[in-house]
Amino acid sequence: MPTDGPRTITAAADLIRRGELTPSDLLEQCLARIDRYEERVRAWVVVDRAGAREQAERLTAELMAGTNRGPLHGIPVGVKDIIDVFDLPTGCGSKLWANSVARKDATCVARLRQAGAVIVGKTVTTPFAFLDPPPTRNPWNLGRTPGGSSSGSAAAVACGMVLGALGTQTGGSVTRPASYCGVCSLKPTWDRIKLDGVLPLAPSLDHLGFMANSVQDLGLLYRAVAGEMDYAKYGGIDVRDPLPNGLNWGVARVRRKNNTHLGLQLTNDFFPDRADPVMAEAFRRFVDRIAPEEFKGLPVTEVVLPPAFASITTAHRTVMASEAAAFHAERLARHPDDYPPRISGLVRDGLAVSGAAYKQARDLQHDLFFELSQRDIPCALMIPAAPGPAPGPETTGDAVFNSPWSFLGLPTVSFPIARTTDGLPLAVQLVGEKFTEAELLRAAGELTGRVQYGSPPVPL
Repeated sequence: MPTDGPRTITAAADLIRRGELTPSDLLEQCLARIDRYEERVRAWVVVDRAGAREQAERLTAELMAGTNRGPLHGIPVGVKDIIDVFDLPTGCGSKLWANSVARKDATCVARLRQAGAVIVGKTVTTPFAFLDPPPTRNPWNLGRTPGGSSSGSAAAVACGMVLGALGTQTGGSVTRPASYCGVCSLKPTWDRIKLDGVLPLAPSLDHLGFMANSVQDLGLLYRAVAGEMDYAKYGGIDVRDPLPNGLNWGVARVRRKNNTHLGLQLTNDFFPDRADPVMAEAFRRFVDRIAPEEFKGLPVTEVVLPPAFASITTAHRTVMASEAAAFHAERLARHPDDYPPRISGLVRDGLAVSGAAYKQARDLQHDLFFELSQRDIPCALMIPAAPGPAPGPETTGDAVFNSPWSFLGLPTVSFPIARTTDGLPLAVQLVGEKFTEAELLRAAGELTGRVQYGSPPVPL
């Protein structure tokens, strides 16, 4: 991996602010990494070299004229290929859509541009953002999956091809690739950020997400896209976006949390028996390092999840399949060859979901959310970000540790904590209440200070 140039947004922004690095020079460093590693890693659908260079030159000129848009000024960013970028194709992993050029930016992309980010291109997604394996390979071991569906975004950030990237998550499509590729991720609260210009898979479960090489960087990306929250005036919601469901409860809980210490809770039910031994051991050692007597201000306790959690993965699949069928069924019937086996199976399963089964799954979603909201314990739940290290390329991995939080719409932050003996990353995630992204990022930032993780990956 090249050592030239900063690997994090925070470091690059500091150099740019001090006049020691220009956006154009930073972009060229990232393009050099793309040239060196893309043939093996295959993270990109489109690299818009000419467009990115034009953006970087304009932003460099702005700096020379005394204008700095903030910490994302001149920062190279990748965008998952289900998110519209003006004048670039939005292929979504589809052969027929490969040349379908977007006529405007998605809102999230427009906000990144406004903050000064340089859009480098479109990163690989699994077909239609589901589970069929992508061409992308894991930078830590090219014989392993990078995860999915935000495969290219995770791999590109891990390689330093960009310093941040956008992804999406309906089950585990941000958290799991980030875990497998050894980068940090943020999945905000459901409906916190507008998803116009983003291909839907299951609208009641779809989330935008962010990847970067540090937790601090995640906060910079998130604030640029979501906007600052003014709890007093707007109840914790960026007034540019529609008010999400569950607003009143979310605001009350956030306000109470602002006057308390954030704690960590671990769970000994449901999840641990799904973790590989190597992940379970890494998790145990990490918890030992953040014991209360050593890590003051973040008390660690244990929590028992509601019994209904036993049904959550089945209910998540029911909702996802039904809503995916509503969007894709007609097109699947007309173009079956454009849908690989797993997304085809999901859509066909969705056509078989009855209205009663869909309502039962949505009722469970509501009831679990309400039950968790009644627990008056200000905390973040900490669990593994994936069952173990990245498996082989025939799969994108198991979303069992991620889909509950997509189902419930709760925010998560993940970060690497260890590597296996053969060098594969392992990560944990923090899960919070609605609209507690700032608290989760703060806690994760403190916790990452206790991680001795290792150097960036070198694709071989």
